Amino acid sequence: MNIQSILSDKIKQAMISAGAEQNVEPLVRQSSKPQFGDYQANGIMGAAKKLGQNPREFAQKVLNNVDLSEIAEKTEIAGPGFINIFLNKDWVAKNVDIALAVPNFGIKVAHPQTVVIDYSSPNVAKEMHVGHLRSTIIGDAVARALEFMGNKVIRANHVGDWGTQFGMLIAYLEKMENEHADAMELSDLEAFYRAAKEHYDSDEAFAVKARSYVVKLQSGDTYCRTMWKKLVDMTMQQNQRNYDRLNVTLTEKDVMGESLYNPMLPGIVEDLKKQGLAVEDDGALVVYLDEFKNKDGDPMGVIVQKKDGGFLYTTTDIAAAKYRYHTLHADRALVFSDTRQSQHMQQAWLITRKAGYVPDSFSLEHQNFGMMLGKDGKPFKTRSGGTVKLADLLDEAVERATLLINEKNTALSEQEKAEVIEAVAIGSVKYADLSKNRTTDYVFDWDNMLSFEGNTAPYMQYAYTRIRSIFSKTDVDAVALSKAKIQMTDDKERALAIKLLQFEEAVQIVAKEGTPHVLCTYLYELAGTFSSFYEHCPILNAEETLKLSRLKLAQLTEKTLKQGLDLLGIKTVEKM
Repeated sequence: MNIQSILSDKIKQAMISAGAEQNVEPLVRQSSKPQFGDYQANGIMGAAKKLGQNPREFAQKVLNNVDLSEIAEKTEIAGPGFINIFLNKDWVAKNVDIALAVPNFGIKVAHPQTVVIDYSSPNVAKEMHVGHLRSTIIGDAVARALEFMGNKVIRANHVGDWGTQFGMLIAYLEKMENEHADAMELSDLEAFYRAAKEHYDSDEAFAVKARSYVVKLQSGDTYCRTMWKKLVDMTMQQNQRNYDRLNVTLTEKDVMGESLYNPMLPGIVEDLKKQGLAVEDDGALVVYLDEFKNKDGDPMGVIVQKKDGGFLYTTTDIAAAKYRYHTLHADRALVFSDTRQSQHMQQAWLITRKAGYVPDSFSLEHQNFGMMLGKDGKPFKTRSGGTVKLADLLDEAVERATLLINEKNTALSEQEKAEVIEAVAIGSVKYADLSKNRTTDYVFDWDNMLSFEGNTAPYMQYAYTRIRSIFSKTDVDAVALSKAKIQMTDDKERALAIKLLQFEEAVQIVAKEGTPHVLCTYLYELAGTFSSFYEHCPILNAEETLKLSRLKLAQLTEKTLKQGLDLLGIKTVEKM
């Protein structure tokens, strides 16, 4: 149920009937204050101005042409030409019943798409660190939302698994295996990487072998490929432990590393040359883009092949876009990486389009995000100034959540307590990030994120268990509850019912714009609206028909909170 969409369609048709252009936008929004109704159409003034008409008179023409009798109990023209819409409570009640009775709340996209989502993207032979957190969890929340709505989602973990460093790593892995020291965890691979680099810099014979292994690897040598695969597998096994702990849906099947696109790169560069897009400059092949200027005001040059024959990330990203359209048959491709990569992605995709590799209908979207900062306002680091490993961050979250839950006087069994600690710990880290607008930097603050007050995971998880506890105190018959009719005897019931029906609007924005914070804000507002309803409208002590009606509102709130948190990849628990 997308009320905004239903109203937008009806009012748009009425505006066209009243003389507006076919592409007119009614700009229907949720009202900011109850006195302005539940929804407001804000596009009247712009349309009236184009027509040279008085906005209030045009608004009246629109109302004369629209039938909202079933949906709205009242409409009014306000101010210079806004249309305020007050929803009909019987219509709202009927749709709450429907949302409870049908799968997925009745949410289904009209035209399902195939969407490739490129997220997480760690490097091989390196451990995941906090810099990978945002891409991993924001991308996963958007993937879940798109899938929930009925789209086909292809997850693409664009792993850094190719490049000149692999000759060095293969040579060192060979040395370690020859010395019978091959039982390595990835945590050892940090030291492994450093040791390989030291050998490369100090031992010329080792460096010669490493360089020869790069050539062999790139030409498909079986031995080098086998050793390379070992490095990739060791890395991804460790990464999978992080994904499982984070309750992220990525698996080894979703790995689409840089190596996947490598065979495409020579052909792409050759074609860019043929088309006259790539020209030789000092031995390198460069595409000059008029749309981007250098500091002298000249077209910016983007290198697609270095003078030594090596390819760049730009070339790989052109190939990835082409692959996602032609091989995966996607309608949209979303890439979740930080804001500093914005210009790089724009340039790669501009070259992709100039070369005619994808049509205009194929949507390429860089869902960029800001940085995770410490309380000092600088990038989040360890006390000694080092990079924080993701596994260490999650361990610390569990330690802090354990202290927090142990302080509370709970009647939980040891197993229940362990489940609560894990849900609160991981949920807090994820929600603190997901609840912030992804395009901005945010300050990582343990105290705020583990608070049971405010827009936090513990507050949301507790709000869910509070509603669960209502049902544990009643032996209401499930059949009687399903047959009961929603009544609205109080404004708090009406406000809760409308807020419940706005769930789809929040999910659609997440799917369209890649902004999970919109869903977090919605869930926080829903929890607050329910709390106000619960305080003013007795449930268990009400007379039977009213009790059943209010239990249905509680039931849909519980279902919506659980589903909403699940879309964010955050676990709920039955007791806290």
